[in-house]
Amino acid sequence: MSHDLSLSSIQRSLCERHNAPFLGADPNGMVGVSRNVKDGIFPVHGLRHPLQGKGTGWFIWAGEYSSDPDFFIPIHLRHLDEWSPDIIKYLGLAPGWRFLYAPDYEDVWEDRNLLNI
Repeated sequence: MSHDLSLSSIQRSLCERHNAPFLGADPNGMVGVSRNVKDGIFPVHGLRHPLQGKGTGWFIWAGEYSSDPDFFIPIHLRHLDEWSPDIIKYLGLAPGWRFLYAPDYEDVWEDRNLLNI
C-alpha cells in the first residue's frame, strides 16, 4: 500500500469517527501555517475555509492566535509533515471544520462560520 493510500485511509477514518465529511487536500496545495508549529508548541489549532485557487483552505497555528499579518506563512501541504506529522491525519476534514490537538487531547468540530468568507 502506498503512503498516500494509507494516509487517505487514516484521514477518512478520522472523519468517520467524528461524523465529518472527507475532502482530501492536494499535497501541492497551499496551507497557511504559523512558524511556531515547527517548534512543537501545543495546542495546535486548525481550521478549513472553502478552497480558493491553489489554497487548500487550511490555516494551522500553535499556541495563541495572532492577528499579525505575518503570523501565517504559505507552505505546500506536502511539507507540513516535516513541521508537525501528528496533524496530517486531520487534513481530510472538509471546509467548515476545525480541530484542536495536543498530546492526549483531541477535539474536532464543525464551524459553519468558516464557510462565510
